Amino acid sequence: MRIFLNHRFVPEQKAVVSVLDHGFLYGDGVFETLRAYDGCLFRIDEHLSRLKESAQGLEITVPHPFPRLRRLLYQSLSVNHLHNAMIRICISRGVGPIGLDPALCRKPTLVIVPKTFNGYPVSQYRRGLNLSVVSVRRTPRQSVDPRIKSMNFLNNILAKIQAKQNHAEEGLMLSLDGHLAEGSISNLFLVKDRRLYTPAAELGILEGITRQVVIELAGKNRIPLHETRLRPSDLYKADECFLTNTSMEIMPVTQADGKRIGHGKPGPITRFLHEAYRDRVRWECRT
Repeated sequence: MRIFLNHRFVPEQKAVVSVLDHGFLYGDGVFETLRAYDGCLFRIDEHLSRLKESAQGLEITVPHPFPRLRRLLYQSLSVNHLHNAMIRICISRGVGPIGLDPALCRKPTLVIVPKTFNGYPVSQYRRGLNLSVVSVRRTPRQSVDPRIKSMNFLNNILAKIQAKQNHAEEGLMLSLDGHLAEGSISNLFLVKDRRLYTPAAELGILEGITRQVVIELAGKNRIPLHETRLRPSDLYKADECFLTNTSMEIMPVTQADGKRIGHGKPGPITRFLHEAYRDRVRWECRT
Protein backbone atom coordinates (compact mmCIF):
# COMPACT_ATOMS: atom_id res chain seq x y z
CA MET A 1 0.00 0.00 0.00
CA ARG A 2 1.25 3.50 -0.83
CA ILE A 3 0.63 6.20 1.77
CA PHE A 4 0.69 9.93 1.23
CA LEU A 5 3.10 11.61 3.65
CA ASN A 6 3.40 15.40 3.53
CA HIS A 7 4.40 15.83 -0.12
CA ARG A 8 4.40 12.45 -1.86
CA PHE A 9 3.19 8.88 -1.92
CA VAL A 10 5.60 6.42 -0.33
CA PRO A 11 5.55 2.66 0.30
CA GLU A 12 3.93 1.73 3.61
CA GLN A 13 7.29 0.60 5.03
CA LYS A 14 8.75 4.08 4.43
CA ALA A 15 5.75 6.04 5.73
CA VAL A 16 7.36 7.07 9.02
CA VAL A 17 6.79 10.08 11.24
CA SER A 18 9.28 11.63 13.66
CA VAL A 19 9.08 10.66 17.33
CA LEU A 20 9.02 14.42 17.95
CA ASP A 21 5.79 14.85 16.00
CA HIS A 22 3.25 16.30 18.41
CA GLY A 23 0.62 13.94 17.05
CA PHE A 24 2.72 11.10 18.49
CA LEU A 25 3.76 12.94 21.63
CA TYR A 26 0.39 14.39 22.62
CA GLY A 27 -2.29 13.22 20.22
CA ASP A 28 -2.24 16.83 18.99
CA GLY A 29 -3.98 16.58 15.66
CA VAL A 30 -7.22 15.85 13.84
CA PHE A 31 -8.48 13.20 11.45
CA GLU A 32 -11.36 12.03 9.30
CA THR A 33 -12.28 8.58 8.02
CA LEU A 34 -13.97 8.31 4.63
CA ARG A 35 -15.46 5.38 2.78
CA ALA A 36 -15.12 4.78 -0.95
CA TYR A 37 -17.84 2.94 -2.84
CA ASP A 38 -16.76 1.80 -6.30
CA GLY A 39 -14.24 4.61 -6.47
CA CYS A 40 -16.52 7.33 -5.07
CA LEU A 41 -15.78 8.91 -1.69
CA PHE A 42 -19.17 9.33 -0.03
CA ARG A 43 -19.86 12.76 1.44
CA ILE A 44 -16.29 13.87 0.86
CA ASP A 45 -17.13 17.57 1.15
CA GLU A 46 -18.80 17.07 4.55
CA HIS A 47 -15.79 15.15 5.82
CA LEU A 48 -13.35 17.78 4.59
CA SER A 49 -15.46 20.57 6.09
CA ARG A 50 -15.40 18.83 9.46
CA LEU A 51 -11.65 18.26 9.12
CA LYS A 52 -11.18 21.99 8.55
CA GLU A 53 -13.42 22.90 11.50
CA SER A 54 -11.55 20.45 13.75
CA ALA A 55 -8.21 21.92 12.68
CA GLN A 56 -9.46 25.46 13.27
CA GLY A 57 -10.60 24.43 16.75
CA LEU A 58 -7.01 23.43 17.55
CA GLU A 59 -5.48 26.31 15.56
CA ILE A 60 -3.77 23.88 13.20
CA THR A 61 -3.21 25.08 9.64
CA VAL A 62 -4.66 22.76 7.00
CA PRO A 63 -1.67 22.38 4.64
CA HIS A 64 -3.67 22.34 1.39
CA PRO A 65 -6.89 23.89 0.09
CA PHE A 66 -9.97 21.68 -0.37
CA PRO A 67 -9.50 21.03 -4.11
CA ARG A 68 -5.97 19.76 -3.49
CA LEU A 69 -7.08 17.55 -0.58
CA ARG A 70 -9.88 16.13 -2.72
CA ARG A 71 -7.40 15.26 -5.46
CA LEU A 72 -5.02 13.65 -2.97
CA LEU A 73 -7.78 11.51 -1.48
CA TYR A 74 -8.82 10.27 -4.90
CA GLN A 75 -5.18 9.80 -5.90
CA SER A 76 -4.72 7.56 -2.87
CA LEU A 77 -7.39 5.32 -4.37
CA SER A 78 -5.96 5.36 -7.88
CA VAL A 79 -2.29 4.78 -6.99
CA ASN A 80 -3.34 1.79 -4.87
CA HIS A 81 -5.86 0.50 -7.43
CA LEU A 82 -8.66 0.62 -4.87
CA HIS A 83 -12.38 0.87 -5.57
CA ASN A 84 -13.97 -0.07 -2.24
CA ALA A 85 -11.91 1.28 0.61
CA MET A 86 -11.57 3.20 3.84
CA ILE A 87 -9.31 6.23 3.87
CA ARG A 88 -8.02 8.00 6.95
CA ILE A 89 -6.65 11.52 6.57
CA CYS A 90 -4.66 12.91 9.51
CA ILE A 91 -3.22 16.35 10.17
CA SER A 92 -1.01 16.66 13.23
CA ARG A 93 0.56 19.75 14.77
CA GLY A 94 3.85 18.65 13.28
CA VAL A 95 7.42 18.13 14.46
CA GLY A 96 8.82 20.27 17.27
CA PRO A 97 10.59 20.20 20.63
CA ILE A 98 8.85 18.58 23.59
CA GLY A 99 6.36 21.03 25.08
CA LEU A 100 2.71 21.96 24.74
CA ASP A 101 3.13 25.36 23.09
CA PRO A 102 1.72 25.07 19.54
CA ALA A 103 4.30 27.59 18.38
CA LEU A 104 7.00 24.92 18.84
CA CYS A 105 5.85 23.26 15.61
CA ARG A 106 6.53 25.13 12.39
CA LYS A 107 4.37 23.13 9.98
CA PRO A 108 1.76 20.37 10.24
CA THR A 109 2.17 16.76 9.19
CA LEU A 110 -0.29 15.37 6.64
CA VAL A 111 -0.86 11.63 6.27
CA ILE A 112 -3.41 9.80 4.10
CA VAL A 113 -3.78 6.07 4.76
CA PRO A 114 -6.03 3.92 2.53
CA LYS A 115 -7.04 0.28 2.96
CA THR A 116 -9.27 -2.15 1.11
CA PHE A 117 -12.72 -2.38 2.67
CA ASN A 118 -15.78 -4.13 1.29
CA GLY A 119 -18.03 -3.64 4.29
CA TYR A 120 -19.03 -5.77 7.25
CA PRO A 121 -20.27 -9.32 6.63
CA VAL A 122 -23.97 -9.67 5.85
CA SER A 123 -24.19 -12.09 8.80
CA GLN A 124 -23.25 -9.23 11.15
CA TYR A 125 -26.24 -7.17 10.03
CA ARG A 126 -28.52 -10.18 10.43
CA ARG A 127 -27.25 -10.95 13.92
CA GLY A 128 -26.77 -7.44 15.23
CA LEU A 129 -24.27 -6.20 17.81
CA ASN A 130 -23.97 -6.75 21.53
CA LEU A 131 -23.70 -3.40 23.30
CA SER A 132 -22.47 -2.53 26.81
CA VAL A 133 -23.09 0.68 28.73
CA VAL A 134 -19.66 1.40 30.23
CA SER A 135 -18.64 3.41 33.28
CA VAL A 136 -16.28 5.59 31.23
CA ARG A 137 -18.07 8.92 30.77
CA ARG A 138 -18.06 10.99 27.61
CA THR A 139 -15.81 14.03 27.88
CA PRO A 140 -18.11 17.01 28.54
CA ARG A 141 -18.24 19.78 25.94
CA GLN A 142 -17.05 22.23 28.62
CA SER A 143 -13.72 20.35 28.62
CA VAL A 144 -13.23 19.51 24.93
CA ASP A 145 -15.38 20.76 22.06
CA PRO A 146 -16.99 17.56 20.65
CA ARG A 147 -16.92 19.09 17.15
CA ILE A 148 -13.15 18.59 17.18
CA LYS A 149 -12.40 15.10 15.87
CA SER A 150 -9.09 14.81 17.63
CA MET A 151 -6.36 12.20 17.28
CA ASN A 152 -6.43 11.98 21.08
CA PHE A 153 -8.94 9.14 21.40
CA LEU A 154 -8.14 8.03 24.93
CA ASN A 155 -11.71 8.45 26.18
CA ASN A 156 -12.98 6.20 23.39
CA ILE A 157 -10.19 3.66 23.84
CA LEU A 158 -11.00 3.28 27.54
CA ALA A 159 -14.65 2.71 26.59
CA LYS A 160 -13.60 0.05 24.08
CA ILE A 161 -11.40 -1.70 26.64
CA GLN A 162 -14.26 -1.90 29.12
CA ALA A 163 -16.70 -3.09 26.45
CA LYS A 164 -14.35 -5.97 25.62
CA GLN A 165 -14.06 -6.79 29.31
CA ASN A 166 -17.87 -6.96 29.34
CA HIS A 167 -17.79 -9.30 26.31
CA ALA A 168 -19.51 -6.67 24.15
CA GLU A 169 -18.64 -5.46 20.66
CA GLU A 170 -19.20 -1.78 21.35
CA GLY A 171 -19.13 0.36 24.47
CA LEU A 172 -21.73 3.06 25.02
CA MET A 173 -20.67 6.06 27.09
CA LEU A 174 -22.93 8.20 29.23
CA SER A 175 -22.71 11.94 29.82
CA LEU A 176 -21.57 13.13 33.23
CA ASP A 177 -25.21 13.38 34.34
CA GLY A 178 -26.01 9.82 33.24
CA HIS A 179 -27.64 10.29 29.86
CA LEU A 180 -26.83 8.10 26.85
CA ALA A 181 -24.17 9.82 24.75
CA GLU A 182 -22.33 7.80 22.09
CA GLY A 183 -20.38 4.65 21.40
CA SER A 184 -16.60 4.40 21.29
CA ILE A 185 -16.79 4.66 17.49
CA SER A 186 -20.47 5.27 16.81
CA ASN A 187 -23.61 7.35 17.23
CA LEU A 188 -26.71 5.83 18.81
CA PHE A 189 -30.33 5.63 17.63
CA LEU A 190 -33.32 4.05 19.38
CA VAL A 191 -36.74 3.19 17.96
CA LYS A 192 -39.83 3.25 20.17
CA ASP A 193 -43.39 3.15 18.85
CA ARG A 194 -42.09 3.81 15.32
CA ARG A 195 -40.34 7.00 16.41
CA LEU A 196 -36.59 7.60 16.27
CA TYR A 197 -34.63 8.93 19.21
CA THR A 198 -30.97 9.95 19.30
CA PRO A 199 -28.86 11.71 21.94
CA ALA A 200 -28.81 15.48 21.57
CA ALA A 201 -25.60 17.24 20.50
CA GLU A 202 -25.59 19.19 23.78
CA LEU A 203 -24.57 15.97 25.56
CA GLY A 204 -21.09 16.24 24.07
CA ILE A 205 -21.41 13.80 21.18
CA LEU A 206 -19.56 13.99 17.89
CA GLU A 207 -22.27 14.66 15.30
CA GLY A 208 -21.34 11.98 12.78
CA ILE A 209 -21.69 12.31 9.03
CA THR A 210 -23.68 9.06 8.90
CA ARG A 211 -25.84 10.28 11.79
CA GLN A 212 -26.73 13.32 9.71
CA VAL A 213 -27.67 11.16 6.72
CA VAL A 214 -30.02 9.14 8.95
CA ILE A 215 -31.64 12.36 10.18
CA GLU A 216 -32.14 13.44 6.55
CA LEU A 217 -33.61 10.06 5.62
CA ALA A 218 -35.97 10.12 8.58
CA GLY A 219 -37.26 13.52 7.51
CA LYS A 220 -37.66 12.47 3.89
CA ASN A 221 -39.60 9.35 4.88
CA ARG A 222 -41.70 11.10 7.55
CA ILE A 223 -40.30 9.09 10.42
CA PRO A 224 -40.63 11.24 13.56
CA LEU A 225 -37.21 11.92 15.06
CA HIS A 226 -36.28 13.41 18.42
CA GLU A 227 -32.82 14.62 19.40
CA THR A 228 -33.15 14.41 23.14
CA ARG A 229 -31.87 13.14 26.48
CA LEU A 230 -32.13 9.38 27.00
CA ARG A 231 -31.42 7.11 29.95
CA PRO A 232 -30.07 3.53 29.87
CA SER A 233 -33.61 2.39 30.72
CA ASP A 234 -34.76 3.86 27.38
CA LEU A 235 -32.21 1.67 25.65
CA TYR A 236 -33.36 -1.50 27.41
CA LYS A 237 -37.04 -0.75 26.66
CA ALA A 238 -36.50 0.21 23.02
CA ASP A 239 -38.24 -1.66 20.21
CA GLU A 240 -35.11 -1.34 18.07
CA CYS A 241 -31.61 0.07 18.37
CA PHE A 242 -28.87 0.76 15.86
CA LEU A 243 -25.47 2.41 15.64
CA THR A 244 -24.05 4.55 12.86
CA ASN A 245 -20.62 5.42 11.55
CA THR A 246 -18.84 5.66 8.21
CA SER A 247 -17.66 2.05 8.06
CA MET A 248 -20.65 0.17 9.53
CA GLU A 249 -23.28 2.49 8.00
CA ILE A 250 -26.36 1.44 10.03
CA MET A 251 -25.64 -1.50 12.32
CA PRO A 252 -28.43 -3.16 14.34
CA VAL A 253 -28.03 -3.69 18.07
CA THR A 254 -29.91 -6.73 19.35
CA GLN A 255 -28.56 -7.00 22.90
CA ALA A 256 -27.39 -4.55 25.56
CA ASP A 257 -25.94 -5.51 28.92
CA GLY A 258 -27.40 -9.00 28.66
CA LYS A 259 -30.86 -7.67 27.84
CA ARG A 260 -32.58 -8.41 24.56
CA ILE A 261 -33.53 -5.35 22.52
CA GLY A 262 -37.04 -5.68 21.09
CA HIS A 263 -37.44 -9.15 19.62
CA GLY A 264 -33.70 -9.76 19.67
CA LYS A 265 -33.26 -9.26 15.93
CA PRO A 266 -32.92 -6.27 13.59
CA GLY A 267 -36.21 -4.40 13.42
CA PRO A 268 -38.17 -3.10 10.40
CA ILE A 269 -37.24 0.58 10.75
CA THR A 270 -33.56 -0.28 11.15
CA ARG A 271 -33.67 -2.45 8.02
CA PHE A 272 -35.63 0.18 6.09
CA LEU A 273 -33.23 2.97 6.98
CA HIS A 274 -30.21 0.86 6.10
CA GLU A 275 -31.61 0.13 2.65
CA ALA A 276 -32.51 3.82 2.25
CA TYR A 277 -28.95 4.71 3.28
CA ARG A 278 -27.49 2.42 0.64
CA ASP A 279 -29.88 3.89 -1.93
CA ARG A 280 -28.57 7.34 -0.99
CA VAL A 281 -24.99 6.16 -1.44
CA ARG A 282 -25.83 4.74 -4.88
CA TRP A 283 -27.59 7.97 -5.84
CA GLU A 284 -24.83 10.33 -4.67
CA CYS A 285 -22.07 8.12 -6.09
CA ARG A 286 -23.73 7.56 -9.46
CA THR A 287 -21.50 8.21 -12.47
